[in-house]
Amino acid sequence: MFRIALPFAAAFALSLSACHSTPSPDAAAAPSTETSTPAAEPTPTPVTDAAKRCDATHAQWAVGKAADQATVDKLVADSGSSSARVIKPGQAVTMDFREDRLNVEVDAANVVTGVRCG
Repeated sequence: MFRIALPFAAAFALSLSACHSTPSPDAAAAPSTETSTPAAEPTPTPVTDAAKRCDATHAQWAVGKAADQATVDKLVADSGSSSARVIKPGQAVTMDFREDRLNVEVDAANVVTGVRCG
């Protein structure tokens, strides 16, 4: 059995050595044309102000007042929120909850009917 296995082992070793190539001296001196792709840098996440949280109790004074730009700006400042959205009757809104957003609900005459966070 050893006599049969020896030629197969020699043939296998020769076939493996044929797969391995050594660079020629000319290839070592020539500059490489292959370009390498740099590793992708992670995109930094924007820094948000974690202290910005809406507190609608400080904005209840606006119920019954016209929802003009000055009123909405004061509501944002008084509630500590970072943004506000004015919701008109029948208007479709997303159901996502954002603790830094003030929702200002108005009627058809643009009078504030309710103020809540979310």
